[in-house]
Amino acid sequence: MTLHLYIARRFLFAFLAVFAGLFLMLALVDLVEQIRRFNAVEISFGALMALTFLNVPESIYRILPLITILAAIALFVNLSRNSELVIARAAGRAALTSVFAPVFVAVALGALGVAVLNPIVAATSKQYEVLADRYLGQRSSVLSVSPEGLWLRQGGETGQTVIRAARANLDGTVLFEVTFLAFGEGGTPQSRLEARQAELRPGVWALQDAKEWTFGGGANPEANAKLHEEFFVPTNLTRDEIADSFGTPSAIPIWELPGFIDRLEAAGFSARQHKVWLQMEMALPVLLGAMVLVAAGFTLRPARFGRTGLMVVLALSLGFTLYFIRNFSQILGENGQVPVSLAAWGPPLAAALLPIGLLLHLEDG
Repeated sequence: MTLHLYIARRFLFAFLAVFAGLFLMLALVDLVEQIRRFNAVEISFGALMALTFLNVPESIYRILPLITILAAIALFVNLSRNSELVIARAAGRAALTSVFAPVFVAVALGALGVAVLNPIVAATSKQYEVLADRYLGQRSSVLSVSPEGLWLRQGGETGQTVIRAARANLDGTVLFEVTFLAFGEGGTPQSRLEARQAELRPGVWALQDAKEWTFGGGANPEANAKLHEEFFVPTNLTRDEIADSFGTPSAIPIWELPGFIDRLEAAGFSARQHKVWLQMEMALPVLLGAMVLVAAGFTLRPARFGRTGLMVVLALSLGFTLYFIRNFSQILGENGQVPVSLAAWGPPLAAALLPIGLLLHLEDG
């Protein structure tokens, strides 16, 4: 137990050191990128720093597997150079048992990252987008999904219009059981439209079987209501703007993601991308543990055998390869080429089984 605690502590310190070093490096790179992006906007250096530290957590969270394999390589190389593994073997400990402690720590760090760091990253990335859009004068998300249906908003020269629909087609360009509420410049309601269906066409919403109420002037809106077999409402929304309003699944905390998926499907949209992301987040602890096994498979050997540099390069190459295979598998899952479970859990499990086989083959204790 003492040996396991010692190795686990060494791995944790190595992980924190690599994490801190990469965080500072990414912060410097991101600060330069923020200065370039907001070069044409009057913005203080303090605001640029704030944007940087809001954006960096997402980047550091995405490379947790690479941080893990770097920390594991540093751990096992140091243990080999100090002959600590040789001493453990001489005491009757198999070299393979030295892997258990760092694997357990990596899995625990992965679970902690998913449970705690994931919601933090979701909040900071969302706040970054809000501030960036405000500084650049761009329009933020125009669509949101709630238990009551989906909501859109559009602006014009005469005011704002709020749109609510019970459901929609997959890309949000056809709305069903839809309501349009138009507000004037002062925020007072001007008109209300209810329609069986609304289809987004270039520059207009084409409403079918619509009923229109007009407010103001002291008249009775119901008495003056009009029925339209077809009615057109001007709009400045586009198909791309509606699609971009969903953002990325990483902007939604993992604790809220299952409910968001249910609401998305109830509104008629495809939630496959969000399902893949949810399963991949749940598989992250397994992937981090697999990265430790990959590092051990190449560097858990006495230093007297030589070629330590080559083994480190091979471990890093395999780690980067598995990382990119995981990203490629995510794309296949989102496009429906492979099942969601296979896309999310296949690469981590394969990454764990391959080095386990290598370790068992090399183990002679």
